[in-house]
Amino acid sequence: MAALARLRLLYRHTAVRLSAIYLLLFSACAAVLVLYVTSISDGQLQTRMKESISEEVNQLEDIYTEGGVASLLRVLERRSHQPGANLYVIAGPSGEILAGNVAGLQAGVLNEEGWTDKPFLYNRFGETAKKDRHQAIAHVIRFENGLRVLVGRDVGEPENARLLVRKALMLALGVMGVGALVIWFAIGRNALKRIDRTSLAAQKIMAGDLSQRLPETGSGDEFDRLAGSLNVMLARMERLNEGLRQVSDNIAHDLKTPLTRLRNKAESALAKAEDADDYRLALEEVIGDTDQLIRTFNALLMISRVEAGSAAAEMSVVNLSEVAEEFGELYEPVAEDAGFILRRDVAPGVVVRGNRELIGQAISNLIDNAMKYGDNPDAPEITLSVASSADGVRVTVADRGQGVPEDKYGDVVKRFFRLDESRSKPGTGLGLALTVAVMELHGGRVGLSPTEAGKEHPGLSVTMVFPLG
Repeated sequence: MAALARLRLLYRHTAVRLSAIYLLLFSACAAVLVLYVTSISDGQLQTRMKESISEEVNQLEDIYTEGGVASLLRVLERRSHQPGANLYVIAGPSGEILAGNVAGLQAGVLNEEGWTDKPFLYNRFGETAKKDRHQAIAHVIRFENGLRVLVGRDVGEPENARLLVRKALMLALGVMGVGALVIWFAIGRNALKRIDRTSLAAQKIMAGDLSQRLPETGSGDEFDRLAGSLNVMLARMERLNEGLRQVSDNIAHDLKTPLTRLRNKAESALAKAEDADDYRLALEEVIGDTDQLIRTFNALLMISRVEAGSAAAEMSVVNLSEVAEEFGELYEPVAEDAGFILRRDVAPGVVVRGNRELIGQAISNLIDNAMKYGDNPDAPEITLSVASSADGVRVTVADRGQGVPEDKYGDVVKRFFRLDESRSKPGTGLGLALTVAVMELHGGRVGLSPTEAGKEHPGLSVTMVFPLG
């Protein structure tokens, strides 16, 4: 029972079931092949044997016609003693054997002229027992004087040849079958081990460890291609899950303060307001804070939509030069009102494949950030440039403000992260995070660097690099 239970457990594996099916199909095909080859071999041997007998019968008829009985007897006597000779019998009109290399024939064989209907029994000289009787096929000739001549061939030779071919084929197929089982065992065990490793990794992933990856051997086969695709998906899921965790933490910390402030203003208005103007002023402040919260949540929703890839289907050919010029013209009067000079250095005819709305939103965020944090009384300049390079298409927004310490480059692109010195300024801390999400959607990257390194106001240059083609 235990062995039967283990067999049932083993048969649950797909590889074992498929191997059993393949083995049955292989065995069936092998049996059909053996039967086909042996039947073809037997048929060819029978055909050649009959052709040989027919040719010899024609020769004997010619010899009899030219030389008579004496010549026929001499030829048959000589041929009957040759190695591997056919069966020769010369019988009289009444059927008695006069000469030949056969001691006795099955009754009635010489009665009909032409080919025998089926193999008949005969005895060789020196053999009398029934067990010594042999089978043959023959062609019988009857001449005008009543003389009968039988020319035949023992069927044991083709039968032995057929059995020999069958045994050789069975042996070859048996060796092939054993070899196939050995190869399956070696390859099947390796495949099952890979499946077991994959299953173990999947169990850890289902347990919540998204850092796990499916094993890859580097062979590039179907398992590796499948594992590679799933690993890319897992990496994206891990990144999205981490982003969701960060958003939850950031909402809990960064949005708690404005919500508390909003509540305090409403409570203060209820407690201290004396007339309609006081209530109106309090409501305007509440509306302003509410608008800021709405902008924050809209930015979060935009980032989530981009990271989820929902805008990927809206990709088209975008003239990046036109988009940059459009936003440069849009922000130029705004920048002048804020005390900045917005310079444009846009190469004409630069195109990429992407989402025009998201690219425009990213450029808008960078210009807006530059105006918020790029204040420099000596050089109030912001530069918007578009150019093609060997590694991709670059869109750069550079200011000459206080800049960002290089050790903080990895932090400022996170959601809600803001430097201490910038917390007093309006903003949500989501502009660069959205830009990074947009570039990941487009298969590009975001790079940060000082505009003019080594100076008191190094500034910050934010570059969006789109892939070529």
